[in-house]
Amino acid sequence: MAVETPAPEDTRAVAGRLAELLRPGDLVALVGPLGAGKTCFVQGLAEGLGITGPVTSPTFVLMRLHRGATPLCHVDAYRLSGAEELVDLGFDDWLQESVVALEWADTVCDALPPERIEVLIDYAVEGRVLRLRGIGPRSARIIERMKSDDDPRD
Repeated sequence: MAVETPAPEDTRAVAGRLAELLRPGDLVALVGPLGAGKTCFVQGLAEGLGITGPVTSPTFVLMRLHRGATPLCHVDAYRLSGAEELVDLGFDDWLQESVVALEWADTVCDALPPERIEVLIDYAVEGRVLRLRGIGPRSARIIERMKSDDDPRD
C-alpha cells in the first residue's frame, strides 16, 4: 500500500489510522533516510493510541515508553551495533507489553519477528511517500483493512 503525504499532518493521520488497528505485540518497523518522517509517523501512532504528551526521537536514549490505554514503545536502532544489542536491551519484553515502533529497523533485521508491519518512508516530489506492507497473516490483514478505506488520511 502506498500513500503520498504532502504535509506532516498527513503522515501523522495515516499513522493514526494504523494505530486504531494495533494492539500490544504488534511491531511497526520503520525504514527511511534521515529526516524522512519516521518520528513524525510515530507521533501519529501515539496520537492514534490515545497517548498524550510529547513524542520525540529516542536516538540518544534508544527507547522511550509512552503510557496510555495501549502503551507505545518507541525504539531507535540508529546507534545500535546490530540485532544482538537490540535483543539484549529487552526488545522481546517490549514487544509483549506494547505496540513497538522501531525506527531504522533495517539495521537490526535479524531481530525482527516474522509478524510485523513495515513502513518505508521516502521523499516524494511533494512531501513524502509511505509504503506500508504487512508481513505475516495478522499484519497483512491490518494493511488490507487500511486499503479498504477510501482515504486513510480522513
